[in-house]
Amino acid sequence: MEKESKPILKKIKLNPIPFILGLLWLVFSFYPIVYLFMTSLRSQEGFLTDSPWLPPKNPTLENYTNIFKEGILKFFLNSLIVSIVSVLIIILITVACSYVIVRTKTKLVQTTFKVLLIGLAIPVQAAIIPVYILIIKLGLYDTLIGLILPSVAFLVPLTTLILVNFIRDIPNSLYESMQLDGISHFGLLKHLVFPLSKPAIMTVAIYDFVQVWNNFLFPLVLTQSEDKQLLPLAIVSFKGEFSINVPLLMAAVMVSGLPLILLYIFGRKYLLKGLTAGFSK
Repeated sequence: MEKESKPILKKIKLNPIPFILGLLWLVFSFYPIVYLFMTSLRSQEGFLTDSPWLPPKNPTLENYTNIFKEGILKFFLNSLIVSIVSVLIIILITVACSYVIVRTKTKLVQTTFKVLLIGLAIPVQAAIIPVYILIIKLGLYDTLIGLILPSVAFLVPLTTLILVNFIRDIPNSLYESMQLDGISHFGLLKHLVFPLSKPAIMTVAIYDFVQVWNNFLFPLVLTQSEDKQLLPLAIVSFKGEFSINVPLLMAAVMVSGLPLILLYIFGRKYLLKGLTAGFSK
């Protein structure tokens, strides 16, 4: 065995190219976050005099103190409520719709699915005026519900398409075996579709959350009062009238991006769990 293993070991060569490319990708992708954080710890004077490539000489938390005094926590909570509620509604609607589309082969259902996918071809900017008029007529202007409903409507088509392709891969034998036990459609969704579709659900949930959280157009057009502002729109208000306090803005952007960073970290963990608990069995 020892004699046979030596030639095999000799054939193994370390290739430094993937390591170097991976290291470069890490630097280019992670450095903007480091730059944001370092700049948020500088004073306005330090931003103008210090080197942008090095850590601040006199780091300070004054920028974070100032943005919390300006009420960024209120805007943060507004964004959090709109994003979480929107994602929950989207997931509940699209999982049920995807299940019906996959398990029902009637022309009505399939035609409805094709009509739903037309929404993928409609940009938000082209439909913002009809959405604005509709929200006004519903009496939802300048409310958080008026931000949630359009967000849900524009993300349902893509989310449904992804989940349909994923649920379609669940073997029919699993459906049939559970139906023989007399389980209802709700039971199939709860005990079969949701557990096995967890990887896809986590993927679309992360994507939808990011889209709603970063949305600037809906808050700009559909809200007016300061109490209903979301973070992307509120960050613009941190600009001065004649000058821009860049470290202050970077602190606000850092607070705004923190939930997305945490979401990707913990979302990846649950996504891998879903893949392991689902089709790997």
